[in-house]
Amino acid sequence: MVHPSAIVDEGAVIGAETRIWHFVHVCGGAVIGERCSLGQNVFVGNRARIGNGVKVQNNVSLYDDVILDDDVFCGPSAVFTNVVNPRAHVERKTEYRPTRVGRGASLGANCTIVCGATLGEYSFVGAGAVVTGDVPDFALVVGVPARHIGWMSAYGERLQLPLTGEANVQCPNDGSRYRLRGDRVTRELTDN
Repeated sequence: MVHPSAIVDEGAVIGAETRIWHFVHVCGGAVIGERCSLGQNVFVGNRARIGNGVKVQNNVSLYDDVILDDDVFCGPSAVFTNVVNPRAHVERKTEYRPTRVGRGASLGANCTIVCGATLGEYSFVGAGAVVTGDVPDFALVVGVPARHIGWMSAYGERLQLPLTGEANVQCPNDGSRYRLRGDRVTRELTDN
């Protein structure tokens, strides 16, 4: 579904069951997966890539070299950059830094993701946070600049784990087990 007010340039690849709402602009080189939703006033650049099942809320611009893996959630007015040191009078299109948001990650409303960062799978960025570097899988980051304050399950619940060390916990919602080793969390699926 493409709303009549949206502009989808020739050449854009859009997967089945994707919904494109009011005043969206999708450039001709963009690739968008299946079952996505692009809210009002979203911009998708030529070299942006969006996986399957992604939800991009209103007023988000996905510039060139922004990659959203499957099942990513971008809250309203989340901001991506593509140049670290922009100047209006200096051409820097050859200096774009790629940004990748891993599968299942959630970006809170009005957060800013400075280019060049990789956000891990199922990571969670709090509303208004400014991310200036990489975020580990399952990490919860908040603040300006963003700092790591905890861990989140794939289901979206805060895990009762320390920031570092060795510990195990089970998600009460889906039965997945999480293992902290050092400063990294991994998930072990169960048969429940």
